[in-house]
Amino acid sequence: MYRRNRTSGRARKLLIGVAAATLAGGAFAVSTGMSSAGENCAGLDGALRNNLDFIAGQRANPDALSDARIANRQAVVDLINQRRAAAGCTGNVQAAPTKAATKPPTKAPAQAPTKAAPTKAPAGGATGDVVCKGSTVTLSGEAGAPAASSGTFPIGTTLKVTNLDNNKSITVKVATPSGSCVLLNNAAFEEVREAGKFLIRRAVIERVG
Repeated sequence: MYRRNRTSGRARKLLIGVAAATLAGGAFAVSTGMSSAGENCAGLDGALRNNLDFIAGQRANPDALSDARIANRQAVVDLINQRRAAAGCTGNVQAAPTKAATKPPTKAPAQAPTKAAPTKAPAGGATGDVVCKGSTVTLSGEAGAPAASSGTFPIGTTLKVTNLDNNKSITVKVATPSGSCVLLNNAAFEEVREAGKFLIRRAVIERVG
């Protein structure tokens, strides 16, 4: 009788120890899952939504370069989704509804359209003509040395991008086509972006030379 009590007492202690270890393991898993949310989900979600909207717009109103632009932005979407997953972002981000554009009947212009002269950048760091005024700048997702892509300027054009929120700037050449005035590849974007942000809302874009 005495031996049975001693045996049952040991079994009870063993069960208590296993339960405590299980609880500790669960607490560790919870704390580890929480610690992965280091990036700003609002910023990542905003960058993802902008790129999804762009892709939806290209699909609704395609042109000769739409396939290249969509492939370029899809690479950006994949990269942002990887970072969202690592940060634990769970928001359901989708593109806004788009409508196919209806083209009005074309009329012969009475005279050749005149191009507005580009404005000069403010003094104190101006190195070229300000272009694409009011454009936002995001990343293209492309690897390699600092470079840019553009749907406004031909390959080989030199552009200077200044982030007005931190006064950082970079001068790069257009290497590939895209659907924006300028997109920076990963290396170039890292030089001028603010920590945790994947969109430059206040930028000065200059055409150099």
